[in-house]
Amino acid sequence: MWEAPARALAPMPEISGNIVNGLGEHEFRRASPFFWHEPKYHAFGDMQGYTIGVMYGLEDGADIRKAFSVNENFRPGTESGRSSNEQFIHRGPDPIAVAPEKVIDSAPEWSRKLKEFALAHHADAVGIAAMRPEWVFEGFEIKEKYIIVVGVAHDFEEISQAPSLPGNNRAIVEVGKQYTRAAAAAAELNNYIRRQGYGTTCFPGPTAQDLLMIPAAVAAGLGELGKHGSLINRKLGASFRLSAVTTDMPLEADAPDVFGAEEFCLRCQVCTEACPPDAIFEDKQWVRGEEKWYVDFDKCIPYFAESRGCGICIAVCPWSLPGVADKLIGKMAKLQVRKAGTEK
Repeated sequence: MWEAPARALAPMPEISGNIVNGLGEHEFRRASPFFWHEPKYHAFGDMQGYTIGVMYGLEDGADIRKAFSVNENFRPGTESGRSSNEQFIHRGPDPIAVAPEKVIDSAPEWSRKLKEFALAHHADAVGIAAMRPEWVFEGFEIKEKYIIVVGVAHDFEEISQAPSLPGNNRAIVEVGKQYTRAAAAAAELNNYIRRQGYGTTCFPGPTAQDLLMIPAAVAAGLGELGKHGSLINRKLGASFRLSAVTTDMPLEADAPDVFGAEEFCLRCQVCTEACPPDAIFEDKQWVRGEEKWYVDFDKCIPYFAESRGCGICIAVCPWSLPGVADKLIGKMAKLQVRKAGTEK
């Protein structure tokens, strides 16, 4: 098992990230602001600064900055340069003002039009959900009624190069490119909705804002939560990135897409065995009142920093392999039929 060097442990605060995240808690509470939020909200600002410093600071860091569309004046490690989305530039159009008059249409038609627009403007997957308060970090507020979640796919050949250790930055450059594309997709969608006269809030990622994006994406039908803590989509596997837009436009919510990925993870050991710091639990954990897959933050983040974003778990996930997802869906469907037969 990989052991974290002293330099990667030094910026970690005394408090465990797992405690902040609510590991072991059986009662529901909203998530506390955490890693990738602005440092004023939590104790991990120094670790964020170290992580970003390693990512951009090596000899090939300029390529990574370019992929993430980072402002050339951004300085890792400074108070303003440890987490804010202000570090990013040129990630789609700037937000426009909301049109003074609303265009009227039915919720099903708006939903169809939004999805059609998103898929024509960078998105590879898109879903809609009714907003829930449990998806909002403690101390933040989202007033809009609906959320549109967008997914953009990775190039498998590039992400499969993970981790991005010194001398090979291909995986983290690919991550940067797709976060930039996801941000552009959200920015385009944000302005499309505003042109129709409806209010919006844009959540481009990758740094944290008001929103817990993965549970919203699950509700919006973009996939199931995997053992590695990332979403698994029936077409994109685990190899994609998210962005979102919330709005008061009348929309029709999608249903969650349950196709067997979460159950598949019960039997699969690929990501747990591939994880250098042994951060992926083999069993579901109780987290803020919900039993679900969870990754040990305190083990994960030092390696995440040293490897410039890691990405091993989503790259090795069987669902991410080109041409495999449909076969796995068929396999899980047959398993469900057999289980149903034995339960009669």
